[in-house]
Amino acid sequence: MTEQLSADDWISQGIKALTKSGFTALKADPLAKAMGVSRGSFYWHFADLGAFHAAILKRWREIAAEEIIAGVEADSDEPLKALLRRTFGARLDLERAVRNWAAFDPAAQAAVRAIDRRRLDYIEALLERRGLSAAAAQARAQVLYWTFLGFALSAAPVPAARLQGLLDEIQKMVSG
Repeated sequence: MTEQLSADDWISQGIKALTKSGFTALKADPLAKAMGVSRGSFYWHFADLGAFHAAILKRWREIAAEEIIAGVEADSDEPLKALLRRTFGARLDLERAVRNWAAFDPAAQAAVRAIDRRRLDYIEALLERRGLSAAAAQARAQVLYWTFLGFALSAAPVPAARLQGLLDEIQKMVSG
């Protein structure tokens, strides 16, 4: 790479490395080699590895919640259906990588807790908008979220036709 790299370039490369190889790949030297630059470029943008990790986790929170929520809200479809389609239909390698990282790192644990809370709050709000009481929305949101986590962490591929049938059943269970 001959052009000057930005912090976003490093974060994007870090997200790719995390997704492909796990959190142990989030080091300046191997990332610099992969990008064809010196590690001085890394330290130009980040004070240390901890600052880089914080930036990676911040970007994950944007990808894993805020971008999905914005897309659901912009979708003309019914929001719960759009959320199910977007989350269960997404590639979840990054989700698994961050959750694995969280098993070893307090900062990643905090990021996972924050994203779990953000997602649950959003699902509860969607269900309340559909007319469920706060207590019912909270319970169903938790069940739906546990379902998503089991699906995300299983990494078992599901054919598209079967996935759509499962999503229809999930929506019935949560809405019913």
